[in-house]
Amino acid sequence: MHIDSLSIKSNIGNYSVNVCGDNAFIKEISGLANAIFIIDENVWNFHKDSSLFSLKDCDKIILPINEEKKNLETVQNLYSQIMERSPKRNLNIVSIGGGIVQDLTGFVASTLYRGVNWIYIPTTLLAQADSCIGAKTSLNFESFKNLIGTFYPPAEIYIYSEFLKTLNEQDYYSGVGEIAKLQLIAGKPHALEFINSLDKVDQIDSEIILRLIKGCLNIKKDFIENDEFDTGRRNLLNFGHCFGHAIESSTNFLIPHGQAVTLGTIAANITAKQKGYLDETEEKFIREKILLPIFKTKNNINFNYEKIIAAMMKDKKNTGQGLALIMMDNNYQMFKITDLSKQEAIETLKEMEKILGSLL
Repeated sequence: MHIDSLSIKSNIGNYSVNVCGDNAFIKEISGLANAIFIIDENVWNFHKDSSLFSLKDCDKIILPINEEKKNLETVQNLYSQIMERSPKRNLNIVSIGGGIVQDLTGFVASTLYRGVNWIYIPTTLLAQADSCIGAKTSLNFESFKNLIGTFYPPAEIYIYSEFLKTLNEQDYYSGVGEIAKLQLIAGKPHALEFINSLDKVDQIDSEIILRLIKGCLNIKKDFIENDEFDTGRRNLLNFGHCFGHAIESSTNFLIPHGQAVTLGTIAANITAKQKGYLDETEEKFIREKILLPIFKTKNNINFNYEKIIAAMMKDKKNTGQGLALIMMDNNYQMFKITDLSKQEAIETLKEMEKILGSLL
């Protein structure tokens, strides 16, 4: 069993990410004592006779997953199902799925008995390249996205690229959107290297994808180890998310998260251009060479400006009267403003809608 490991330092408890060349680790985990496996229903249906075959006789909760399930009601349902098994304090929760499964089971693990051991096996590109590290758990509450949560990392994370082969195009490129965000945050050399890799990304080349995943985790590792509880520099990882989350929720999650982040990154760069931080040529270069080629959502998007602005106003990153936004300058340096006006946001959305309309 070939494994490359990355260690993450945490004030809560250090943990490791293991990038696996085969699925032997699953057979090993299947023998874990006092374990309950919480698995995305789609992932189980796709892989129960292949990669996850070793789990056929294990104690499992198969969970139907969508964004509407990412709430306290689902958490309470999981509490009930777990407590029916009369678990002890040495319970091990093994979570298998994408970011929603991660958020739900991570929250459950952090609150049950004030914290039990958990292991995470991410199965989407977005989770493997980004959300699996950082220790955040997030739940939606009413119309507020990611309002409730904890910091509680898994003890171990296992990444296996075979899971990516069953992703649909939108979900695959949702992960590519988060990869692009992290490459831009890392600086222009990383962004140019990403552009040169796009053909291989389109072909789902395992070697290139794993290299990008490892690169993204190392980029994010620097932020989370130095600002684990998101009080300063880690905020910059929300590049693309200020507009992105608002577009995502205002369209009732018609657009997958990472694809909404791609739109949010386009919007952030348009705003930076309009405010004089980013040259027009650089904004156009990033948009045309990186962002538009990875935007694959075919749904007809209705940009309701009022709904998007209303969602942005509920963003927990807001600290003043204006809207918060992470932007970049010509040197690919990220920074945060907190005084974006509603009218400036509307002008940005109008320009982005015009750009997207020209593609149809």
